[in-house]
Amino acid sequence: MRGLDVIEAVAQGARTLPPLAAYLALSRSTTHRLASSLVERGYLAFTPREGYRLGPKLMQLGHLAREQADIVQVARPHLEALAEATEDTVHFGILDGDHALYLDKMPGRRRITISSRIGDRQPLTSTGLGKALMIDQPETFWTARLDAETQGGGPPVDRAGWLARMHAYASAGRAFDIEENEDQIRCVAAPVRNVGGAIVGALSVSSAAQYMNDARMQDLSATVVAAAHAISRDLGWSQEESNDAA
Repeated sequence: MRGLDVIEAVAQGARTLPPLAAYLALSRSTTHRLASSLVERGYLAFTPREGYRLGPKLMQLGHLAREQADIVQVARPHLEALAEATEDTVHFGILDGDHALYLDKMPGRRRITISSRIGDRQPLTSTGLGKALMIDQPETFWTARLDAETQGGGPPVDRAGWLARMHAYASAGRAFDIEENEDQIRCVAAPVRNVGGAIVGALSVSSAAQYMNDARMQDLSATVVAAAHAISRDLGWSQEESNDAA
């Protein structure tokens, strides 16, 4: 446990022996012995006059952890819990080229039919999940996708109104589908982030409009965002670090 404490202290910025010992509330000799052992194993590295830093072994382990973390397996328990709590259909998907690719679907309890299927590729600009996948992108990206999908046979859209909603979604950290992709079907969606804070997926809660009025969509937003954040944390994302970076 003390060895892990040393690694975490170095990660927090305690690079030389005096602040490292103070951070850990240990003697300098004990701290030096622990840190030296971690350097030998590659978990830390040491440079004279600069001090300790995270070592190559941690980079190797981090790479392996990313390879082994199947995003659907990580997300599944959270999707099931969200479907149980809301009684509505829950989707999970990723960006696949210029479309949203649906990787998972949890049916809800309500007797409604939502036409989506696992493996479907859906438009970005008319689905809640698609909008959530691109809310970090600049406005130029949004307009390029909107123009391409409209010209590709999508329904005409009030560009100014759609862009205003996208800016609001980006500020709120979640997106809506207000019967834009499927008649009488609405959804609330939120992005999922990796350890670096990049959007790597999104989830949505979908239901018939009769169960998803404007007030419920607002009320449901916090629940959907919380589920997305929980998956993101399991992928290594830290909300505190993201706030500091912002």
